[in-house]
Amino acid sequence: MLQPATLQFLKTLQKNNNRPWFEEHRHLYEGAKADVLLMVEQLIPGIAGFDSNIAGQLAKNCTFRINRDVRFSKNKSPYKNNMAAYFNKDGKKGNGAGYYLHVEPGQSFAAAGIWMPEPANLLKIRQEIDYNLDEWKKILNSSAFKKNFKDGPDVSNTLARPPKGYTEDNPAMPFLKLKSFVVRRPIMDASISKKNFVKDIVKIFQASFPVVNFLNRAIE
Repeated sequence: MLQPATLQFLKTLQKNNNRPWFEEHRHLYEGAKADVLLMVEQLIPGIAGFDSNIAGQLAKNCTFRINRDVRFSKNKSPYKNNMAAYFNKDGKKGNGAGYYLHVEPGQSFAAAGIWMPEPANLLKIRQEIDYNLDEWKKILNSSAFKKNFKDGPDVSNTLARPPKGYTEDNPAMPFLKLKSFVVRRPIMDASISKKNFVKDIVKIFQASFPVVNFLNRAIE
């Protein structure tokens, strides 16, 4: 669980996203940061219980900085309005598929998979799905998966035409056109401060493990 003060800090930050306010209230940020790190420390062994690749990860290597990179952005707000963690065998900077938790008032979610993989890995994933479409579809149609990710993989970022080397009549085409392979489930603010929050997130991630495992197998 996270303390109510952590969400309250993020809510207030949304309205005061500037350096003077942040520095004046840095103690609130430090408290929220420590709260998130403690939660991540609790999540790591839970995830490692079904995905051994996560075992031994350090919380600090899984959590993201709150500072935004504004160099190439029109939005010059210096801080993110969220706190997040990514669980991958190589930590938050890993290139493979993993598990992501995003905490933001009114917009929290748990997700898994791989976002915009580099071209070489994207080719490998598409080939794996093409060669093992039945296995891929079986994963997506399993009761545990559908219970947690009823909308299936995110299809908001797709190609307009078949990728090079494939034809439109390929039965795997809806998946081969994907640029990212991500599943996600929204999280209500009220559930974040409940005692069973960590266990609930672990269960969601466990339901996504077959997807993560399939994608990592393709890449490796």
